[in-house]
Amino acid sequence: MSIQIENVSKKFGTFQALNNINLEIPDGQLVALLGPSGSGKTTLLRVIAGLETADEGAILFDGDDLTDAHVSNREVGFVFQHYALFKHMTVFENMAFGLKVRKKRNRPSPSAIKEKVYELLQLVKLEGYAGRFPSQLSGGQRQRVALARALAVEPKILLLDEPFGALDAKVRKELRRWLRKLHDEVHITSVFVTHDQEEALDVADQIVVMNEGKIEQQGTPDEVYDHPASPFVYDFLGNVNLFRGRLNHGKLSVGSAKLEAIGHQDAADLDAVGYVRPHQLAIERVKQSEDAIPAIVTFSHSVGPVVYIEMRLQDSNEFVEAEISKEEFNRLALTKGELVYVRPKEVKVFIPEDFVI
Repeated sequence: MSIQIENVSKKFGTFQALNNINLEIPDGQLVALLGPSGSGKTTLLRVIAGLETADEGAILFDGDDLTDAHVSNREVGFVFQHYALFKHMTVFENMAFGLKVRKKRNRPSPSAIKEKVYELLQLVKLEGYAGRFPSQLSGGQRQRVALARALAVEPKILLLDEPFGALDAKVRKELRRWLRKLHDEVHITSVFVTHDQEEALDVADQIVVMNEGKIEQQGTPDEVYDHPASPFVYDFLGNVNLFRGRLNHGKLSVGSAKLEAIGHQDAADLDAVGYVRPHQLAIERVKQSEDAIPAIVTFSHSVGPVVYIEMRLQDSNEFVEAEISKEEFNRLALTKGELVYVRPKEVKVFIPEDFVI
């Protein structure tokens, strides 16, 4: 089932939580609403669910206007960050709850409910846990029960609010893979809220980056990471180095270096900033081109096979960080205080008008 969000706005007092949101979520996709706290992502999710009412705009499912429909009539499954399981009920009873409380005419038979629950237990890899209580489960297992409970009523749309936020890093990573696999099996349109960039990039078909109640960019993980539409998206989706300089006819002058500024051939003598990710910085001992910038090595540390090199640009007090392999680090044999040259392999230049004030 597809979701259409048309001109949706929402205020809480004087706070503008959502500002004229327009978004289409195709049928069967897993979409991440990504942004910092206060960006509006959870409010948007709750408006889709019917847990909040939009001040303006419309919510449509497959073209049907459900803007004023009660949450019980939207056929959505909702999964919260903190599981919201019934502590006094077993895993089986939690998963069967939504089916047992249906009106009598729509309620499956006890045997059909049992069959459905055991089918879901197998789907979420919790066979043998039917008789346990939530207190007897790990955090990851509880979240899988919560997901299975939401799926038991066969919703047309699955909504997840920071589903892995309460779990430790290793369990989060395992559950991300599991959610991706589960989604590929059930093919239900799913929307999940997260502030974790890695989580969104790892799991989603589409990412919607939000900031201050607006959508900054929507696209595939590769599109938003490799081709950010704004400085905010570039900065929010991972570490980035800033090279401040003057932009003139397709060249950004940073000290004595000149960086290629694609798309800015018509710009004349403007302040601008070049954005470069750490893995896009090459380090050289000898200046070999006009885009090489002198820098002083200040610190280095390794994380597994990757080494991070911190450097101070020679002509300023700006610091940059490069990410290189351990083999490359050993080959360069860099030492603290040494003069080197950093060369951006790829740079995205923004002029002041590109910035959100």
